[in-house]
Amino acid sequence: MARAAVAEKIRPGRPIPSQRRQARPLPAQPVRLWTAEELLALPNDGRRYELVRGRLITMTPASARHGKLASRLDRALGLFVETHGLGEVYTAEPGFALASDPDTVRAPDVAFVRRERIPPEGEPEGYWAIAPDLVIEIVSPSESAATIQGKVSDYLQAGTQLIWVVYPNNRTVMEFRSPDQARLLTEEDTLDGGEVVPGFKLPLARLFA
Repeated sequence: MARAAVAEKIRPGRPIPSQRRQARPLPAQPVRLWTAEELLALPNDGRRYELVRGRLITMTPASARHGKLASRLDRALGLFVETHGLGEVYTAEPGFALASDPDTVRAPDVAFVRRERIPPEGEPEGYWAIAPDLVIEIVSPSESAATIQGKVSDYLQAGTQLIWVVYPNNRTVMEFRSPDQARLLTEEDTLDGGEVVPGFKLPLARLFA
């Protein structure tokens, strides 16, 4: 009787358990890639977004300290630029289209564009397909080092000449002029516009006061 049971289990045409086919994994679903036009057409839901190589990124609301620093930088830089007729300063997270297919749209806290790069008819509607000459990003607690580095890389690759990344918690600024040229500024140092914003200087002790 035992032999019959064994024979029943391995009779021809019935797969042996060890020989049964393994289930194949389902193919990965393609990632939804957005365009700059689709981002611009999104309804106002109270959130802020950026587009990074076609992927929609939600930005968290800024803190009061974040807003204070952005306001101080905007006032100081904006007044200097206007007085000397150097160009325009932009704030309130304006969208700059830095790359296409897939699209990347970044929204800096503060940006400066030289006068000679602004069209006679003014800025275009929608996102401006230009890399600002100067970008200022204020780091939020929720932003990782990789996120910040990604922003810096995108701006530099698109042609931005000077980036100031402000760290409110430790009251420092990382200055980037190229991928391999960066320096850390403390409260004893001064922001210097160099050749990008000639003559502009702002002591960090004043910014963080």
